[in-house]
Amino acid sequence: MVIGMAKTCRPPTEQDAAEAKRVVLEGLARGDDVPGLATQLAPLHPKNNTFPGEVLLNLGADAIDLAGASRDEPLAYEGVRERFLPECEFFGRDDRKLRYALLAVAAVRGGVELDLLDEVIWWQTDDLWYYALCACVAWIRAAADRAGLSIKIACERLAADDGIDLGA
Repeated sequence: MVIGMAKTCRPPTEQDAAEAKRVVLEGLARGDDVPGLATQLAPLHPKNNTFPGEVLLNLGADAIDLAGASRDEPLAYEGVRERFLPECEFFGRDDRKLRYALLAVAAVRGGVELDLLDEVIWWQTDDLWYYALCACVAWIRAAADRAGLSIKIACERLAADDGIDLGA
């Protein structure tokens, strides 16, 4: 695990991106909830940087692919938060941030290049990575449900697609 990356002021690397994905996928496969994953992921987030937010938005998009969603057979957005993030509550600005992240995953999956910095500057907080984590988890859980897979198998498939070893 990359410890102290936030203090080194170096730009995140491909290895950092792979590590962020591994942390999320391994943790979800193990049964960790969002707060537990956030605790493990926080050391990878450099201050005032969208990393690993963009990585997690892409991983969520990969999950939608895994579900086989299409225009003809879409993955439902309605109720995704309530069904697939039961351990989290969002109100006010937090709810809007989560909605942005959930829809940003779909936009990324559709091939839209997001202007994350333009969006998050208005948030006046450094927490895109957390909302991207929530969205990623929600879409992975939704995709597993849609595909009739366990969360563990869905995570293993997503990891294999990226060449990430989840260990034993």
